[in-house]
Amino acid sequence: MNWLEISVTVEAEVAEAVAEVLSRYAPYGVAIEPGDGTLAEKATIYVYLPGDEAEGAAKRRQVEEALWHLGQLWPLPAPTCKPLEDEDWMTVWQDRSPILRLGERVLIKPSWHRYTPATGEIVLEMDPGVAFGTGLHPTTQLCVAALEKLVRPGMRILDLGTGTGILALVAAQLAPVEILAVDHDADAIAVARRNFRVNHVTQGIHLLRGSLTDVNSTHDLILANLLTPIIVRMARAGLAERLRRDGFLIASGILIEQVAEVTAALERNGLQVTETRQKGDWVALIAERAGKR
Repeated sequence: MNWLEISVTVEAEVAEAVAEVLSRYAPYGVAIEPGDGTLAEKATIYVYLPGDEAEGAAKRRQVEEALWHLGQLWPLPAPTCKPLEDEDWMTVWQDRSPILRLGERVLIKPSWHRYTPATGEIVLEMDPGVAFGTGLHPTTQLCVAALEKLVRPGMRILDLGTGTGILALVAAQLAPVEILAVDHDADAIAVARRNFRVNHVTQGIHLLRGSLTDVNSTHDLILANLLTPIIVRMARAGLAERLRRDGFLIASGILIEQVAEVTAALERNGLQVTETRQKGDWVALIAERAGKR
């Protein structure tokens, strides 16, 4: 069987969105390769399409059309296409899925890579294929860095919009904690459950399909790596009431120009922003309960 490799190089902050679109046409998932093998400003997304010449041409047109539509939101370059022999494509795909470092201690590796962690390093195993939550997006990196600073043994943590479960996994590996991971999407819950199992994290993690309104407990740390409109709605819906007096909120998925809006929403609804972290155009806010002292 012949294979067609289609690749497109984009800004790192939109790589996961592009990968999600391309994964609809790639039966074996996608590979995301940072520009220099690290968490760089750009990344290249690869998909591998099986089929003969005519079938490959049809799939290529579908991919190009999908990228054109996505390009109406973000400017995207034209994709590059390259034929591959059957025996080559899997090796190429795996080679283009590197080990990534997040924060100071956390790494993500595909299952086929071998890596011996240094003292204090945390290695999570996550294969490419499910695009969102790979760790490449700046908001994920901001949240990981904040978790490395804030997580303590015995914490009760709420992860709102858990997605692949990557942030819950990081928290669980940093210290013995209890985590409630929530997502409204059934597929996300299934992916997160698989990632927890693969990484041998089964104790202390509970999955809930739902949203903030389905959570009745209070927590020492809340993760909300979402989008500004969702964070604002959650602030109005009682986000502060789910946070203990001495707890912390990590809110991300916020663009620089949205910081004032989110800060105002949090502070109008019982939370006080105490720290702002920035990576590129993206920001994470750390907040505490207002008047806790």
